Amino acid sequence: MLGKVSLVGAGSGDPELLTLRAYRLIREAEAVVYDNLVGDEVIALISPAARTVYAGKESGRHALPQDRINELLVSLAREGLHVVRLKGGDPFIFGRGGEEMAALEAAGIPFEIVPGVTTASAVGAYTGVPLTHRAHACTLVLTTGHLKEGALDLDWDVLARERQTLVVYMGLAALPKVCAQLMAHGLPATTPGLVVQSATTRGQRSVAAPISELAEKVAAADLQSPALIVIGAVAGNYSAKREAGLLAARYGASAGTLVADSAPLQSLNLECAVSMA
Repeated sequence: MLGKVSLVGAGSGDPELLTLRAYRLIREAEAVVYDNLVGDEVIALISPAARTVYAGKESGRHALPQDRINELLVSLAREGLHVVRLKGGDPFIFGRGGEEMAALEAAGIPFEIVPGVTTASAVGAYTGVPLTHRAHACTLVLTTGHLKEGALDLDWDVLARERQTLVVYMGLAALPKVCAQLMAHGLPATTPGLVVQSATTRGQRSVAAPISELAEKVAAADLQSPALIVIGAVAGNYSAKREAGLLAARYGASAGTLVADSAPLQSLNLECAVSMA
């Protein structure tokens, strides 16, 4: 008898951002294949009786290559197990969930997809920086800054447009290149930027600065992965005081280390063509 696989988003770090369905599936799973970005408090929800496999990916270091992960999911399901493939964030936003879904489909394995709170929206909520704003950004672009053989193969003309918010996943190592390319393709050097480490956890740390200074200030603050980059006028809304209040409301006054608060909000005199509630 075939089992099934649930591709489950674990959210961005705070275990209370798990969906109810994700929580139930994690607790009931007979086997769990989990990633590096899944927090310890979420891992603790796994039943002691469940089989667990670490399949994390860090820069330059993969516990298992993706093809092997695909094969593992199929193999465990063929043993008749209910398998949870547990991923940080959302399975379908830079989570390779599409590749795993295709492998399961090709093998005839029943599967489901459970969305998670992706880090972009979580960063907005836990820093108090809205990713869209009628007066400043009507377009939201999500991209990856992951270097492949030292190069970033991105459409810089599209990414460097004003009046939009650019969110870069997995881009900390490439931050100097990202900022340089955006400026080279016409984005003003004064455009606000924000980098957030360990978003939604007790260890959340943030650096805000114009993109001409962002990489230097992030390096000086020694921010580490996992980190998310937000670039655009909305990042000028960042306030260390507001972020401290939001983190204190969730974790208490000792949570987070706020590093910088230096990105001025740009006035774009923009009126969006669509109404946003």
